[in-house]
Amino acid sequence: MIDWKQKADEIQPQLVARRRDFHQHPEIAFEEHRTAEIVSRRLNELGLEVQTGVGGTGVIGILEGREDGPTVLVRADMDALPVQEANQTDYASRIANRMHACGHDGHTSIALGVAELLSPMRDELQGRVKFVFQPAEEVALGAKAMVADGALESPRPDITVGLHLWNSLPLGKLGMTVGPAMAGASNFRIVVTGRGGHAASPHLTVDPVVCAAHIVSALQTIVSRNNDPFDSAVITVASIHGGDGAYNIIPQSAEMVGTIRFFRDEVHAMISDRMTALVTQMAAAFGCTATVEIVPRTVPVVNHADVAGLLRPRFEQVVGLDNVDDTIRSMGAEDVGVFMNDVPGLYFFVGAQDLTQDQYYPHHHPKFSFDERALSLGTALLTDAVAAYLLPDD
Repeated sequence: MIDWKQKADEIQPQLVARRRDFHQHPEIAFEEHRTAEIVSRRLNELGLEVQTGVGGTGVIGILEGREDGPTVLVRADMDALPVQEANQTDYASRIANRMHACGHDGHTSIALGVAELLSPMRDELQGRVKFVFQPAEEVALGAKAMVADGALESPRPDITVGLHLWNSLPLGKLGMTVGPAMAGASNFRIVVTGRGGHAASPHLTVDPVVCAAHIVSALQTIVSRNNDPFDSAVITVASIHGGDGAYNIIPQSAEMVGTIRFFRDEVHAMISDRMTALVTQMAAAFGCTATVEIVPRTVPVVNHADVAGLLRPRFEQVVGLDNVDDTIRSMGAEDVGVFMNDVPGLYFFVGAQDLTQDQYYPHHHPKFSFDERALSLGTALLTDAVAAYLLPDD
């Protein structure tokens, strides 16, 4: 069996250098022009068939093996976040209000590392690798855009694999559950309309702020009283706004926006129905009217049992039996589920906790960081996943 960890360790310096370059030059959704150019240039150097501009700024590279066989899709996201970095490192972001605060710089470097390890072995591959470098994950639009541009065709993948560097897990630990691994997500917007007036005469108004306050509390009962306790779900009102800041005016309307998270479509349907009914009926009870708009963003990321069953023993040989955790799931959303909804696959978490930080800073925080030793480990695991399908003698 090929020791992919040793091979990945040998290219660790270039994995780190590339990741730091991406980190210094972060690009947000559909603006990943520099990143895409670097990716496409490297794939061309490795002799892959390259497509650019897929879904806007996405890149696809196809590594064709000598013999026919399955097509394995390796997916990596490229976009950064509109965050002002607070880390004081020599590779900190050089772009104001732009930061790789979720590890996508590492994901892109890792996927290129997989291409670098596998391209010299193309004559031994029985099948092909379809590398998909995706834009706009953070706004949940990139995967849909790439699929609309034919990312799942010519050739159509048989398996999807991908990873997320996860800085709440210690280095060397893996999270790879069977079934839902990350949540589906929808956004919602609720507008409550009453009748404004003077704050000193509330009896002459219909106060939408009071109504909205009751709705915020009532929405929590959908999860606690309508949802099966064994079915995870989240309803968060992230913002509530009414009026223009005047202390003596009851406004005409109040607006709430937030998110719904779920692992099963049936739970999402139930929450949507109950939310609409609860909001409109509660508004009526307060003498107000209300509108509810629910906008789907991502589908759940669901790991296929057969793919996980094949890859888990291989991963255990790399990190050790006790370092693979099948209980790790997240209510965070990831649009890799758009690919995996059609193509069975595995999306796993690679522990990357940075112990040099003064405290833990989560994903999307201005001081987010990860242990760069996870780059070679992630490269080894993702390469091993491909090898399981395309190098049957490995």
